[in-house]
Amino acid sequence: MSPSLTGTVAPAVVEAALERDGAAARDALLAYLPADGPRTELYDLVADYPSRPGKGIRPALCLATCRAFGGTTEDALPAAAAIEMLHNAFLVHDDIADGAQQRRGAPALHVRHGVPLAMNAGSALAWMALRPLLDNVEHLGSRRALEVLSEFDHLTRRTMEGQAAELGWRDRDWREADVDTYLQLVLGKTCWYSAIHPCRVGALIGSRGKADLDALADFGFFLGAVLQIRDDVENVSDRDGRHGKDVGSDILEGKPTLLLVHLLQHAGDAEREELSALVGPAGDAGPVPAQERIDRVTALMDEYGSIDYACAFGDAMAGGALAEFEEAMGHLPPSEDKDVLRSLVLYLRDPLVRGR
Repeated sequence: MSPSLTGTVAPAVVEAALERDGAAARDALLAYLPADGPRTELYDLVADYPSRPGKGIRPALCLATCRAFGGTTEDALPAAAAIEMLHNAFLVHDDIADGAQQRRGAPALHVRHGVPLAMNAGSALAWMALRPLLDNVEHLGSRRALEVLSEFDHLTRRTMEGQAAELGWRDRDWREADVDTYLQLVLGKTCWYSAIHPCRVGALIGSRGKADLDALADFGFFLGAVLQIRDDVENVSDRDGRHGKDVGSDILEGKPTLLLVHLLQHAGDAEREELSALVGPAGDAGPVPAQERIDRVTALMDEYGSIDYACAFGDAMAGGALAEFEEAMGHLPPSEDKDVLRSLVLYLRDPLVRGR
């Protein structure tokens, strides 16, 4: 990669920062749960996903960016907690929509408690995100708190639109999806709430409104794309369950992942027809069991180099993220947080390089 890697830190340092900031946001989130009210039917479920082991990338981006721009952890902690609430709300609802069986190495919430209770818990998580944003009036003042709230309004709208676009592709001819389609879906479904807005909110708070938020959006797009491509690859390669993935679920659900897009563009006509009978809801009605469908499609991805292609594409997007990082944050004074943010790009990209 051409951008300078000066100031990068070891993966263990990145992991420690993710763990520290993720734990701080998780503790803040759990502190917002009401002391009274229904526990077994609601608030125990609300606490379930946030209490499971996770990467903590979204709150860490918010908190580290805030500190890199001159703020403190306490300044951005309510916003980081709100981001985690929304993230877990999206996960609960996505798992129901996708029919996912696992989340973070354990049964999905709707599998464990049923769809009605899980749906209500997901809605509660989304509603609860408003409380920390209201608390920002006391922490940041009404003007800055309103600016942060505006960022969250945009975050939720773009994420819901991205989810709708992805679900729409399952009812269309997903065989016509191309790389541009994929990147548009990733921008809407992943980048806005996983990277762009956590960075923008952190910088807005830390700089007291002086940061160039558009530059941070460019960085967040590339970083979010790396995160999603890594997730795509792990979904077909996490055979030992180390990442808690519902392995092969993207194939069974018919998600237009980068690997599937590449495979469809390079497979022969007969194989494309075969894929039509194996991938997505159409395969559910066929005679081939789910695991055999996953194995066959994964074998074709290996044969046509689709996994290697996705890894190489993710590596290139990481290069773009590093370049945009320098544009957005290269001018900031040296700090541990600045180094961690830069190194996070390489940390997320590293499994893609090793997987090629």
